[in-house]
Amino acid sequence: MTFSLFGYLGLSFVVICWLPQTIETLRAGRCGANTLFLILSAIGSICLVVYAVGRNDLVFSLLNSLTAIGALVNLYYKFRPRSSRS
Repeated sequence: MTFSLFGYLGLSFVVICWLPQTIETLRAGRCGANTLFLILSAIGSICLVVYAVGRNDLVFSLLNSLTAIGALVNLYYKFRPRSSRS
């Protein structure tokens, strides 16, 4: 049980690191992050979700699902920015 705590702690920190960028993107309606980084992050996270689910690993399934969502939200606004209203 104690060992699992490190997994959930790591999960929390990695997911928390996506929050500032994603919140900024949602507020601005556009994303200034590097496009290649976002694409590679999304693809990598989705592949790792499949792997983690296949291994029945809850920590890594959650981690990679949440990071994939963060990358996909940012990618969406990268390619479809909200128009600014004057």
